[in-house]
Amino acid sequence: MTTPRLAATATAIYEAWMRTVDLAGPALAGHGLTSSTFQVLWAIDPDEPPPPMKVMAERLHCNAPNLSFMANQLADRGLVERAVDPADRRSRVLVLTAEGRQVRDEVLRAALENNPLAALTDSELGQLMTLLTRALGPGWPAG
Repeated sequence: MTTPRLAATATAIYEAWMRTVDLAGPALAGHGLTSSTFQVLWAIDPDEPPPPMKVMAERLHCNAPNLSFMANQLADRGLVERAVDPADRRSRVLVLTAEGRQVRDEVLRAALENNPLAALTDSELGQLMTLLTRALGPGWPAG
């Protein structure tokens, strides 16, 4: 059921995301990135094994052709490479290049430096994360 509070909360979450993307705008433009390619970079955790394309499409809530288009843009800029998935040789994974790691770090730092959520205390951020995790349900964060 839709309530005014639900609509206001969803709008606030959307606004926080849009401001985050806006804050990263100059860094994105400096690297010829779009908000969509920025989302792909953000979704690749450099501390985890490279994600299969199927997992990336799920994380980004997009179809395979759309992800391929964005991956091609990043590959053309030398930020990612496609490689054979060692767990399933029929699949491909997206691997950040050294330059891709550097660019990812730079644009994430730009997006988070003045992020609207930075106004919250660590305790408040913990509460918000608990609530969002509960709202998103089992299986989140998607891996």
